[in-house]
Amino acid sequence: MSAESKTMDPDEKSEKTRQKAQERTWVERAQSGDQEAFRCLVERYQRRVYAVAYGIVRNHDDAWDIAQESFVKAYRNLSRFQGKSGFYTWIYRITYNLCIDSMRSKGRRSFVEIDSNRMLEAAVAEEAPRQTHPSRVADQKELGKIIQTALSQLSEKHRAIIVLREIEELSYDEIAEVLKVSKGTVMSRLFHARRKLQQLLAPYVEDGTSPAASFQLSPQRS
Repeated sequence: MSAESKTMDPDEKSEKTRQKAQERTWVERAQSGDQEAFRCLVERYQRRVYAVAYGIVRNHDDAWDIAQESFVKAYRNLSRFQGKSGFYTWIYRITYNLCIDSMRSKGRRSFVEIDSNRMLEAAVAEEAPRQTHPSRVADQKELGKIIQTALSQLSEKHRAIIVLREIEELSYDEIAEVLKVSKGTVMSRLFHARRKLQQLLAPYVEDGTSPAASFQLSPQRS
């Protein structure tokens, strides 16, 4: 049993179980041709799918197109979905692949805007009062720009894993399923992504301090 389930509130656990059961029902109905059931799945996950797409490609129009294409592709391939993982894990996998294909086809690195990274900004800002140097980081707006610059320098794979873990808060097992890699690979990739962020943010913090505790491995959320 993971630490997540050990600390989960009983009511929260019950609600999560109810949502999973409802999702399975919608998927089964959609596989039988019920378009209304599929619409329910779209409504439940469209914002999160868009957030994942935007978190990787960093362009609103591209993210919107990818989110739409993800659901179209999911609908066309529903018969192949066997329910071994959650629908959201499956749709995230489709979205991730479309994002990578899109970025490779355009032959560009993505640009970063802070709006969809508020959770990351908050994590760093939480440490800011005691860690950031007042002459280097004047306010939270400047901090946001610093994070933008740092994230824009990550590789596609590292940026994707940061989005899935820190913004979408998926577990290591869920990320492994999305990326089709081992849990060990997820942990290693996440470690290196966070370490890279620490290095990029190092010039903006006092000597000998860590930019943000949230960029270190968090086994309690495995």
